[in-house]
Amino acid sequence: MARKMKRRKFLRLSGILGVAGLVASYPVFIERYLVLTNLYRIPVPHLPDVFAGLRIVHLTDLHYGFLVPLAVIRHVVRRVNRLRRDLVVCTGDYVHERDSSTEIDAVWPVLAGLTAPLGVYSVLGNHDHWADTARSQEWLQQTNQDLRHKVKVIEREGERLWLAGAGDVWEDHRNLDEILGGIPDSDCRIVLAHNPDTADSEYTSRVDLMVSGHTHGGQVDIPFVGPPVLPVRNKTYSSGLKTSPRGTGVFISKGIGWAIYPVRFNCPPEIAVLELVPGQQTVGELELPRARGSGLGFAGTDR
Repeated sequence: MARKMKRRKFLRLSGILGVAGLVASYPVFIERYLVLTNLYRIPVPHLPDVFAGLRIVHLTDLHYGFLVPLAVIRHVVRRVNRLRRDLVVCTGDYVHERDSSTEIDAVWPVLAGLTAPLGVYSVLGNHDHWADTARSQEWLQQTNQDLRHKVKVIEREGERLWLAGAGDVWEDHRNLDEILGGIPDSDCRIVLAHNPDTADSEYTSRVDLMVSGHTHGGQVDIPFVGPPVLPVRNKTYSSGLKTSPRGTGVFISKGIGWAIYPVRFNCPPEIAVLELVPGQQTVGELELPRARGSGLGFAGTDR
């Protein structure tokens, strides 16, 4: 009988340790690779009616390198190219390394495979500058995705929508008034900026929507508490659609990779699909995600 009791205790302890091990390994080995496709309906002031329903797929913070292999990047690119999309925009931090162009030269041939009917437009993040600014810029130009410190007009039925690329607020910030100065006052303008703190920088031009990354959603989102670490000055800029102090809508994606710590908890990586609709942002409309797809093994139809 004593032997049976010891065996039961051993099995119970083994079960408890096994569950504890699974729970402990989930943020490191599982959730980090559960890339979701999340659909957000975004009201945009001054958006012409002819652009209602325009779909922008947003990629950011891929952080190719340690613990984010090239297979993950290839998978994400394939997923994006299967989605129903009009535009693809990328807001920086494509690599993880510093003071080297090795990862840059490996990841950009994969990113060059991104396609969209109205084009693919990209800017740089702080990690791209920390790795090699000049080489990152060369790849932006080679792939025809370069929107850094530039603007691009998209026309439909005589109406215009402008995309503008901001510099990274830490590494190559440029006043948005310089970038937006040539856009007619009445035209809708969407700014790509790696760091959402750009929305709080000094400028006077109107921005109808800013699309950003950088925060990774905090990577760890504690229920009823929120992310304990956010690498931004404005701690309201976690993820989803937020409103800046000046009233600008700022969309922040949770991104794909990691930066501060190699874990994700209650904050899975995402491919964000922004469906634009004309209208003012209100508190009740600020965040409307719907997930489609699942992790790296997903082989269904993203629409």
